[in-house]
Amino acid sequence: MPTLLLVDGHSILHRAYHAFPKTLTTSKGELTNAVYGFTRILLSVLKKFKPEYVVVSFDTAKPTFRHQEFAPYKEQRPEMPEDLASQIERVHEVVKALGIPIFEVDGYEADDVIGTLAKQVSPAGGVEALIITDDQDMLQLIGNSTRVYMPKKDETWGREEVEKEFGLEPEKIDDYKALRGDPSDNIPGVRGIGPKKAEELLDQFGSLEEIYRNLDKIDPKTQKLLAEAAEEAVLSKKLATIVTDVPIRLELEKCQTQDFDREKVERLFSELEFKSLLKMLPGGEENEQIRLL
Repeated sequence: MPTLLLVDGHSILHRAYHAFPKTLTTSKGELTNAVYGFTRILLSVLKKFKPEYVVVSFDTAKPTFRHQEFAPYKEQRPEMPEDLASQIERVHEVVKALGIPIFEVDGYEADDVIGTLAKQVSPAGGVEALIITDDQDMLQLIGNSTRVYMPKKDETWGREEVEKEFGLEPEKIDDYKALRGDPSDNIPGVRGIGPKKAEELLDQFGSLEEIYRNLDKIDPKTQKLLAEAAEEAVLSKKLATIVTDVPIRLELEKCQTQDFDREKVERLFSELEFKSLLKMLPGGEENEQIRLL
């Protein structure tokens, strides 16, 4: 089945930045650790999956609708380091040189853009969406024609893997976060509801909405916790849910894996002093599987 590779540029870029030391610079002193790591992972997954279509999505610098709904959203996270921000333009250069389209939409995260593109490819049939990310939030997008590949673990996740790991169907992950919260994103959840209780409630009622419609069937202690945090729970689900209706349109023919201008890429790699990555380009000398970071 033809594959559309949906690369979570934000996730891969941050991982690359932390995976390589800041001593990785050009002879002119330009820091390239994140650019190098990102490029290596991108070329590795292209070699591994040989997709017919590929796109890359990044976050933008502007606040998202989640920040407008809940000002403390992700406020505990430090701002992007300047030495990482300074490499973003170079990463875009690499992606464009390889002939890969970039999707970004102000007000939304890369997750939302990817979720929307994955949804648009699904109804057409005959094409599988494969999301490349190390962000477990993306697991909620898994469906019959959408899977997730995590480079760090070198694992491909489908519905079976999610249910085995979390005891939940992929589409219930946002409900789970609505109950449990998510400290990494500063999502409050329902204070006092632990993982086991959240799973029990979802097993019994199926969704956050059904839980609240059936409060009278829940034990008094849990019922009280849920009633007191009703607004927080509803808000938490909204924050945790990847939206799939971003105002963009997928045109598969424009995302085809194409022959790129090899001379242009070689010039860029030479400028960045990525000599070792030249062998990873399609048609390069290195045919063995490259170990991912």
